Amino acid sequence: MKNKCSKYEGLFVFSDDETLKNHLLECEECRKEQEKMDRVSELIGEVKFHYRSKAKHKPILKAACILMLLLFSTASIGIIGNYEDMVDTIQYGETLSAEDLGFPVDSYGLIVVDE
Repeated sequence: MKNKCSKYEGLFVFSDDETLKNHLLECEECRKEQEKMDRVSELIGEVKFHYRSKAKHKPILKAACILMLLLFSTASIGIIGNYEDMVDTIQYGETLSAEDLGFPVDSYGLIVVDE
């Protein structure tokens, strides 16, 4: 029984191209293994375009998310800056009432509605 050649992986990974080519001329098993690797490389080459085209949209999506975050945070800071008294009320644990929000209220704290 003939032993299988196990040099292909070591030569492919650790040696230079010339040494691998010389070994492929001598060894039929390693030549078959190289043919398999070439077919896989061809398949990868065929689908490479599709993966790269999908990857081009990711930076645009990231930039859009960052811009939306900046827009939201800027608007939030602007609103909070205009209502400092409300922020202080919320910060110190008091609950907001209709009177705190500027609505006309009666003696019970209910909003007064004029007819």
